[in-house]
Amino acid sequence: MGKVVFMMTDGLRPDAINETNSPNLVKFMQRGAYTLKARSIMPSVTLPCHTSIFHSVPSTRHGILDNEWKSMARPVTGLVEQISANDKKAGFIHNWERLRDLNRPEQLYFSFYINTSYDLDGDKYVAETAIEWIPKAACDFWFVYFGTVDTSGHMYGWMEDGYINQIKYVDNLIGNVLSVIDDETTVIIHSDHGGHDRTHGTESPDDMTIPYMIVGPNIKQNYEIQSEVSLLDTTPTVAHILGIPKHSHWEGTPINEAFKS
Repeated sequence: MGKVVFMMTDGLRPDAINETNSPNLVKFMQRGAYTLKARSIMPSVTLPCHTSIFHSVPSTRHGILDNEWKSMARPVTGLVEQISANDKKAGFIHNWERLRDLNRPEQLYFSFYINTSYDLDGDKYVAETAIEWIPKAACDFWFVYFGTVDTSGHMYGWMEDGYINQIKYVDNLIGNVLSVIDDETTVIIHSDHGGHDRTHGTESPDDMTIPYMIVGPNIKQNYEIQSEVSLLDTTPTVAHILGIPKHSHWEGTPINEAFKS
């Protein structure tokens, strides 16, 4: 059993990592297991994607089809609820308020929100909070959300100069956060969707293909994952690392290929 930090880079396309020569993300891939061919869900929109990530079911099951939350007709136990039910602690650090609906009330041990995902320098507050609190708050699981890469895609266009520059900026913040995480903690970094032109949400490979990386004491190093990886696999993988049961309603599976044994 170990601890997990999950960092989300909203809107990051995998081909942009090499395009920007993002040193921290590239080094992170080399330290662990990765794929640049992981799959998002339809619709490839932020709240549906995150609901699928944290509940390990597709949008056809949870019913969130846009960035407006509505109660599930058939509720699914999410990752945070499963963590809490097994006497472990979870913390959220984010700058997009709609993510508050990813878990039920009174399930988080630590919660930080600031409304800066639409400001191009807004992720620095997320990074600063993560740097301060991850080492000293007793959480078994941390979710750290960087929202401004997606904002830059809508502002400038995916793969345009403004988007590329924003990835470089966030890559530096990610490096700063990684510097305070101990070697016994497993870190997962991936995005929720890609994008094209100044939008996303379609079945286009530009929207649906995401980078997925995992580093930790029991993870293979500099290893490209060959099996299919989906957003639905994150929650079962985190549960496996934390040593808690996979809920029977979850449809994803742990990414077993990434582990040494």
